[in-house]
Amino acid sequence: MKSKQDGSLFGGGFWGRGARINRPFLLAAARCYRPRAGFARILSRMSKQMHDNRQPAPKDQKPKKDPNAIDSGKLAPRIVNRRATFDYFIVDKIECGIALVGSEVKSVRQGKVQLAQSFARIRDGQVFLMGCHIDEYVEANQLNHDPTRTRRLLLHRREIIRLVQKLQKESGGGKKKGDIGGPSAGGGATLIPLEIYFRRGYCKVLLGIAKGKKSFDKRHAIKERDDKRSMEKALRRR
Repeated sequence: MKSKQDGSLFGGGFWGRGARINRPFLLAAARCYRPRAGFARILSRMSKQMHDNRQPAPKDQKPKKDPNAIDSGKLAPRIVNRRATFDYFIVDKIECGIALVGSEVKSVRQGKVQLAQSFARIRDGQVFLMGCHIDEYVEANQLNHDPTRTRRLLLHRREIIRLVQKLQKESGGGKKKGDIGGPSAGGGATLIPLEIYFRRGYCKVLLGIAKGKKSFDKRHAIKERDDKRSMEKALRRR
């Protein structure tokens, strides 16, 4: 064997300080020396690439929730004014917000609201809900609210203008400009709250443009309701 000074294979010419051994050469030499290990490494890389490119199996997609859907649950009740459809013909409906304090929101979430004697009125370009009874919240103590106070309904200006026009049209133009809506006699149009519910965490009121029914209309409604119940009972017996 030659010495390191004469530039042999093990000398300074190849393994010396100035020698640069590139990595591909060493990998190729290792594969030649251990062909099985190199082939296994190639197979593992190929299988990994195939696994990464593989599309995931389709899962059972759940139906997306409608963002405009009405909230449901124990703390999101839906309070319906059943008396409204019995005493009035509902001509049109509009959804609006309502300005409530904290204790009122708590009571509404518990369902402690009475809409039977309530109505809405337009005054000075604003819509107000009157006669709506919201029970006091027990844990509010001294910060409780007045159960029958007047509450402002939240509508855009263009919606209020459209509402005034519909009321004047249904009432025959006999309403005053200063005070529109409210309980009316003689077949005039009235603003009646139909429902209170929650949508995306906000309390909403479904307001209806209604016209009062006469006594024979109410008797006809009672007869239709009784006939419908009797038909449902007959279908259940089959």
